[in-house]
Amino acid sequence: MALLQACSGRSGPPADRPATETGSLGAESDGSIASADTATVQGRLALPSQLYVERDAAIYARSPGVVESIMADLGSRVSAGQSLARLESADQRIALAQAEEKFANTTQSVERQRALKVADVVAVADLERAEFEHREAMLRLRQAQRDLELTRIVAPFAGVVTGRKARLHRLVSSGDTLFRLTALGPVLAAVHVPEATADGLPIGADAEVVGHRGATAPARVIRASPMIDAASGTREIILQLTAGHRLTPGSSVTVRLGSEPRHVITIPRTAVDGEGYALVWSGDRTTLRALTLGSEVGSDRVEVVSGLVPGEKVLRNRP
Repeated sequence: MALLQACSGRSGPPADRPATETGSLGAESDGSIASADTATVQGRLALPSQLYVERDAAIYARSPGVVESIMADLGSRVSAGQSLARLESADQRIALAQAEEKFANTTQSVERQRALKVADVVAVADLERAEFEHREAMLRLRQAQRDLELTRIVAPFAGVVTGRKARLHRLVSSGDTLFRLTALGPVLAAVHVPEATADGLPIGADAEVVGHRGATAPARVIRASPMIDAASGTREIILQLTAGHRLTPGSSVTVRLGSEPRHVITIPRTAVDGEGYALVWSGDRTTLRALTLGSEVGSDRVEVVSGLVPGEKVLRNRP
C-alpha cells in the first residue's frame, strides 16, 4: 500500500518498477483485495478528453529581414489573408522595379522581332534569342514579385492570435516563428470508446460534452477509426461540438455518449488512485497498472474502460 500512496503523489506517470510481493493470506482475510466484476449499466458512457481544433499553426518568417511593422497582437481576431506583420522591403521593391523595366523592354523587343520575322527580314536565330530573353525576364519578374510578397506576414486562415514572438526592428531569419494562430472552430474532441459501445455509435450520433464548472455543449460523432486497438480494446471516435458553445479549445472535458445497456467491468473506487493507477494482484504479487476509467457505477464502484479484464484482482487503497 505504501507503493500506491507514493504513486498518488507523483505529477507524472510512474517509472517502471519491479512487482512487489505481499502476503496473500493477510490481504485476502482483511478484505483489501477486490475483483474486477462485470455489470450491466444503462446510461451514457463518460470519458475524459481535451478539446482541440485542427487549424492551429505557427506562422513563421519565409524570408530574412528586419520587422518593420506589426499589425496584430496577442488575442487579435484576424481573417484569412490579413496582414499580421511586415518586414523591411526596400531592396525587394528596387529589385521588382528593375525586373518590371527589363520585362517591358524584352516585351517590346520580342514583338518587334516577331513582326520582322513575318516580313522575313530577320533570321530565325535572332527571333529565338529575343524569345529566350523575354521568357527569362518574365521569370525574374515573378521571382521579384514573390520576394516582395514574402516580406508580408499574413494569416493563412481566420482565427485568433494565440502567440506573438515578433518584435519591432528585430532581425529574423527564414523559419523563425513570429505568431501562433488558432481557429475558433470547429472544436473537436477525441475519445477511445470500448468496442461494445463503439458499435452502437454511428456517424452522426449525438453526444454531450461537459466542461469546467458544469458548462455543457451538444456534440455529434463525425469520424471513427475503422480498427479496434488490440492493446486497449477501444476504437477512436472524433466528435465535433455544435455552434454556439462557450467551451475553449485546450480545455479538459468529459464526453458523455451512448445510451444502450452496456456490459462493463467495474472495480471499487478505492482501488484507484487520483491519477488512474491501481495495484493488480496476481500470484501473490502486485503490479502497478494504468487504467482508463469511465462512469461511476453506484456509490462505490467505477467503470474500467481499459486496463483490466474480468476476474483480475486489485488492492483497495485503505486510509
